[in-house]
Amino acid sequence: MLFGLVLVLLTIAGCTVFVLRPAWFPLPISAEAILYDRQFRWTLWITGIIFIAVQLLLAWTVLRGRRASIASARSHRTLEISWTVATAALFLTLAGIGSHGWARVPGSSAAGKETIEVYSHQFAWNFRYPGADRRFGRTKIDFISDSGGNSLGIDPSDPDGRDDIVTASLRIPAGRDVLLLLHSRDVIHDFFVRELRTKQDIVPGMEIPLEIHVDRPGEYEIACAELCGLGHSQMRSLMIVMEARAFDKWKAGAPTFH
Repeated sequence: MLFGLVLVLLTIAGCTVFVLRPAWFPLPISAEAILYDRQFRWTLWITGIIFIAVQLLLAWTVLRGRRASIASARSHRTLEISWTVATAALFLTLAGIGSHGWARVPGSSAAGKETIEVYSHQFAWNFRYPGADRRFGRTKIDFISDSGGNSLGIDPSDPDGRDDIVTASLRIPAGRDVLLLLHSRDVIHDFFVRELRTKQDIVPGMEIPLEIHVDRPGEYEIACAELCGLGHSQMRSLMIVMEARAFDKWKAGAPTFH
C-alpha cells in the first residue's frame, strides 16, 4: 500500500517539474532549432502521457493488493505482442517525423553564402573571413605561431591571404545563409551553440561544412562539446549575430592579416 502511494506522489512530482519548467531550453534562433523544439515537445507529451498511465496503473494494482501466485501466473501472448508492436510503431513514427530536421545535410557549395572558416585547437577558437578577393590564403602547419599572431598558419607569401580577416569571435550577418568550414588543428573538438540546437564534431585532417541561417541578432556562446583536454571547459567563444548592414560595415573596416 505504501509503495503504491509513493508511486502516485513521484508521478505527481515528476509532472510538476515539467509543468512549472524551472529550467528549459533557451530561445531558438533558427528554423531548424524551432523544428527540433517542436519535435521534442511532441515526443515529451506522448511519452509523458504513457509514463503517467503506466505509473498510475502500477499504483492502482499495488493499492488493490492484487497478488498472483507463481502457480497461477499466466502469460498473455496477445497483450505482449500488442504492446511490443505499438511501442515499435510509435518509435518509428516519431523517428520518421523527426528525420525531416535531422536529415538535412548542409551543402558544401559556397555560392550565395557568407563563407567563414572555423579553426579549433586546444583550447581556443579562431575564425577566418576572406577579404575583398573572396579567396582564402594558403595555410601550412610550418607557419603556425600562436605567439606570432598566426595561429592558423597562413602563408605570408600568398597574396590571397593578405586581406584575410582573423578573429577570436564569430560574427555573422542576420538573415543570410552562412557556410562554416570547420577545421581542427590537434584533436576532435565539437562546435556547439545551444540556441542553434546544433552540435558538429570537428575531426583533424577534415574540412566539415556546417550551414546555418540566423534571423535573431544577439550574442550567443560557442562551446566545445567534446572533451578535448584539461582546458576543455575554458574553450569558449562568442557568435555575434549582426544586422546585415552592420556586418558589412564591420567586415569592410576589420584589420586584415597583413
